[in-house]
Amino acid sequence: MKTKKLILSIAVLLISGCVVLSSCKKKTKDPEPVAEDIEQESSLDNNLAENTMNDVEAMVAQVSDDGTLSTYRSNLHSTEGLSGLLAVSPCATISGIGTSTVSINFGTSGCLGTDGRTRTGILIFDFSTSTPSTAIHYRNPGFRLNISSQNYVVDGYQVNIINKTVSNTTPPALPVGVNLSWSVTANVSIVKPNNGGTITWACNRTKELINTSDPNCYKGQGIAIDWTKAQIKINGTSQGVNSKGENYTCTATNLIRYFTCAPDPNRPHRHPFIAGTLSYTPGSRATRLVDFGSVSSCDFSASLTINGQTKTITLP
Repeated sequence: MKTKKLILSIAVLLISGCVVLSSCKKKTKDPEPVAEDIEQESSLDNNLAENTMNDVEAMVAQVSDDGTLSTYRSNLHSTEGLSGLLAVSPCATISGIGTSTVSINFGTSGCLGTDGRTRTGILIFDFSTSTPSTAIHYRNPGFRLNISSQNYVVDGYQVNIINKTVSNTTPPALPVGVNLSWSVTANVSIVKPNNGGTITWACNRTKELINTSDPNCYKGQGIAIDWTKAQIKINGTSQGVNSKGENYTCTATNLIRYFTCAPDPNRPHRHPFIAGTLSYTPGSRATRLVDFGSVSSCDFSASLTINGQTKTITLP
């Protein structure tokens, strides 16, 4: 009899325990689902800064090497007067050729270039810190320049170049098989139109003319580089704040740009990156990997991978 009572008591306790556990489970809320991180605008912010500043550097390379702006002016006619003022028709003016300070003035009404971008404002190039002082061309070992801007706007984006420095790091004797190379640092802010926010971008990069051995592009120190045939490679890091107010870091690995690649015939001098990657990390969020493909392609497409999910994006 005692045994039956003991068994009955244990059974009651077990049933009571189950009820209590069941009651506890009902009171526990399920965790909120984690939102999928698919944001890509900040990656495009970085790509905007990359392209904008690479275009500025391409301009200074052309101006310092041969005193022209061959891939950005919207008319191939130019005239040079005795004053050293080079008027690039119809809308951009280069002044100071042959001096330590050269400027490009795109005016105030909108200067449409052959890359399809509209620019206003002024870019200023200071070559006075080159060593030796005879290193006056972008191609010369020891050449060094500082870049600044005044009211410079590209397609509605206000580009404030706080400072940008480019130094030619090529060995003076240029041994056979060695490419021309440069180191690049920059501190820039870009204000997006329509209250889209502000991007800050600082970089520390190396740049290489990877077809220095091509006589159709590089003809020696005495002749200007033919930038329409150039192939360049960029490596290095950047960091700043994206237009959403997040701090970010970015690593560029073997970014390749061919100036012979122009996917849009209506914009013959818009040359996208066609190989290499940008590894971009905004704040504490997942790293975004932008892959520009292989050099066999020539288009405005890239792949964007976030948390293992990959999609195709179109470059501006």
